[in-house]
Amino acid sequence: MGYEPVYSEGIFERDLYFAGSAERRAQEFHELWRSEDIAAIVCARGGYGSNYLLERLNYDLLASRPKILVGCSDITTLLTAIHDRTGLVTFHGPMVAKDIAALALDFASWNISLQGASDWLVPAEGVEVLHPGRARGKLYGGCLSMLVASLGTPYEIETDNTILFIEDIAEKPFRIDRMLMQLHLAGKLEKVRGFVFGEMLDCLPPKGETYTLQQVIMRVLEGYKAPVVFGLKSGHVSSGNITLPIGVLAELRAGETGVELKILEAATRIR
Repeated sequence: MGYEPVYSEGIFERDLYFAGSAERRAQEFHELWRSEDIAAIVCARGGYGSNYLLERLNYDLLASRPKILVGCSDITTLLTAIHDRTGLVTFHGPMVAKDIAALALDFASWNISLQGASDWLVPAEGVEVLHPGRARGKLYGGCLSMLVASLGTPYEIETDNTILFIEDIAEKPFRIDRMLMQLHLAGKLEKVRGFVFGEMLDCLPPKGETYTLQQVIMRVLEGYKAPVVFGLKSGHVSSGNITLPIGVLAELRAGETGVELKILEAATRIR
């Protein structure tokens, strides 16, 4: 892809199921972020345990040296917390050990979003309209289980006036239902202007059941007037992982002619 990969040798350390201690990982993150030679941090994989870093990160340092951060799955914890506390745009998208290693990323959205383009369309082929409408707001979100896990903490997600992107993998519909209801009861959906669901890979009902995940979603969201679409390939996907800039202004249109998700602001700029 034309990049020069750099990594810390400490990335191979082990502490139970983590890549070393939380202190080691936070130190590595800070060192990479401070380096003038590093343009972007692209996560190797989903990063279970990313929440251990939240209270160890120097958010003033991050804000003072804007840098690209790309990841998904449990990395959602870092993407939302860093954006909320610094205002920096973060990127929900492909990671090294999975999508990039297999060349299973959407190259167009990767290049467009990271290179500072504005006014571009997110690939939305095959995305289904569950509730029509039009909305404009800040693009925000990530893995549903991580969004829910933030509730009641100092790093609770801030969803007001957003186009909320929600995705997950291998969660039964009743668990999706429960997590969406938790967001609803926590008041986190009241001021959401539009809902964009991911591919929701392997989030299938038990064998023999005739209901669909889409029906489960709309049972929770039926009282909201916001547009709802389903099937955008970012995060846990079968192929073609789309890079989404978290924190930029976007516009969602959902209707009879299909779905259009337009990014209205540049996510990066040349220093």
